[in-house]
Amino acid sequence: MGGTMEIVELKKGIYWVGAIDWNVRDFHGYSTPSGTTYNAYLILDEKNVLVDTVKSSFYLEMLGRISEIIDPSKIDFIISNHVEMDHSSSLPEIVERIGNPVVITSERGQKGLEKHYKRPMNFKVVKTGDTLSIGQRTLAFVEAPMLHWPDSMFTYVKEDRVLLPNDAFGQHIASCQRFEDEVGDDVMKHAAKYYANILWPLAPLILKKIDEVVKMEIPIDVIGPSHGLIWRKDPGRIIQAYVEWSQGKTNKKILVVYDTMWGSTEALAKAILKGLIEEGAEAKLLHLRSNHRSDIIEEMLEARGVLLGSPTLNNGMFPTMGDFLTYMRGLKPKGKFFGLFGSYGWGGGAIKEMRKSLEQEKFNIWEKELTAQYIPDPEEIQKAIEFGKEFAKKVL
Repeated sequence: MGGTMEIVELKKGIYWVGAIDWNVRDFHGYSTPSGTTYNAYLILDEKNVLVDTVKSSFYLEMLGRISEIIDPSKIDFIISNHVEMDHSSSLPEIVERIGNPVVITSERGQKGLEKHYKRPMNFKVVKTGDTLSIGQRTLAFVEAPMLHWPDSMFTYVKEDRVLLPNDAFGQHIASCQRFEDEVGDDVMKHAAKYYANILWPLAPLILKKIDEVVKMEIPIDVIGPSHGLIWRKDPGRIIQAYVEWSQGKTNKKILVVYDTMWGSTEALAKAILKGLIEEGAEAKLLHLRSNHRSDIIEEMLEARGVLLGSPTLNNGMFPTMGDFLTYMRGLKPKGKFFGLFGSYGWGGGAIKEMRKSLEQEKFNIWEKELTAQYIPDPEEIQKAIEFGKEFAKKVL
């Protein structure tokens, strides 16, 4: 492994020692066409600290990076900010390799790690406000329960103004670059998709946590998340984006999300789209089998209105719509206005089932709905255009 990698420094004495997963394409139901990274960070001082580890299949890659900088057995502390296995599953191996380092984690972190790995470790439990002096540097800990697991916490390197918040502010991107300013604006699109698919249901908690961090008056020069690129040029912009996303700031966007069997629902969808555009909406047509559910969720982040269309199959909604609604409901997108449409052969049922699904989460749904039997005729197409116009008026 030696000598092949460029050493990446966030600040003098603070290194990225993570791993790049070029090939992962599905991250528990979320499509990752660009792969991802598992970021771990090494801090050298009188005491040496490893912050987080990587998915176990990438253990040797992390070990190789650490070994380029320091003999791994010289690590004194390992900080586990989050129990989830993409960040902790090589912890037992690295603990074994080092000898008996102190493993610093939250109270729930200790419980989670014991349950996952069933082996004794030299745990030290920390809570918000606790600090650890490692020589020239002081590490401070901030518990962040439910961002996005109960055990999550942030580590902050005071003297260097470096925040290591684990799964907050990340993105799923595999690249040979390590910093966000090296890749251009694509990073914000990846960050939005990450927020929408992982952190959206936690919006109220995110606002509270950001507020808490702001009140602590901790200056931040660099944010090193546990996935994707590191924010160093203007870390404020990702914090600001999180505030806006969490507040549900939207623009004039309206989505038409649908599936179709023989083209009837699609004909309605396109007519509705025409009506939306004529009313001045920034409208988008998203077919459920041509767009991954996680990409549609990302589009929803900035949309005010969402129209859902499904043909009736076996007296219910089309399976792709069922999949999408199950996924979407779990993310609890706030402040959206929903409309429903669809087509049927002899007995409708899709719209009824869709409405029931949305009502369970108390979403805001337009009472008016649009249906067509078999193939929509010109009159029904005209109705669909009007339906789109009326929906846009309500939303905008």
